Amino acid sequence: MLTFTHLSAADFSTLIHNAKILEQDGFGPKVYHLSDGNMLKLFRRKRLFSSALLRPHSQRFCYNAACLEARGIRTLKPLRLYRLENPAWTAVLYSPLPGETLSKLLREGALTWSATIPELATFIYNLHQNGIYFRSLHLGNIVRTPDAQLGLIDIADMKIHRRPLSKHLVQRNREHFEKYLRKEGMLFDSSRLWAFDRKKPHAI
Repeated sequence: MLTFTHLSAADFSTLIHNAKILEQDGFGPKVYHLSDGNMLKLFRRKRLFSSALLRPHSQRFCYNAACLEARGIRTLKPLRLYRLENPAWTAVLYSPLPGETLSKLLREGALTWSATIPELATFIYNLHQNGIYFRSLHLGNIVRTPDAQLGLIDIADMKIHRRPLSKHLVQRNREHFEKYLRKEGMLFDSSRLWAFDRKKPHAI
């Protein structure tokens, strides 16, 4: 498991030189695409006293990546874990998961929804059987790799259970997934992703 390394302001500036900002909010950049192809994701502790003080979200991000890998689920690869000079901020340097998101592939017409359903249904089923409760489970966080496998990115918002997910948590995942479809104007019927027999995940 990665341990924290201090990243000075000067080294931070060098690291993000010529980087492209992929995501930001009112506090500034959140994700950088670095010139060497790696990614730097920043995490801010929102409250002075919180669980993130003992276990920062960046550390949980790395833990989730290790758990997914141990379960045979494709994901990004953390390389470094940093504490920044501002004690409220930490960061993870990671190698991205190769491929394109299902959202992009479907929007560009490289995939069709009907053709995607079987593999996506099986993928989601396997996540649930492995106890993966991913509140950000949606088409923008599921990547199809060059060898036609599915994997996950943006994995901070995740809990790993020892047993398969309960029906309640499966339903919560479904609600998050369908909320994303509505928000993005992707009028796909996702009911078949959740309706198959647990004993026969391919029978959809």
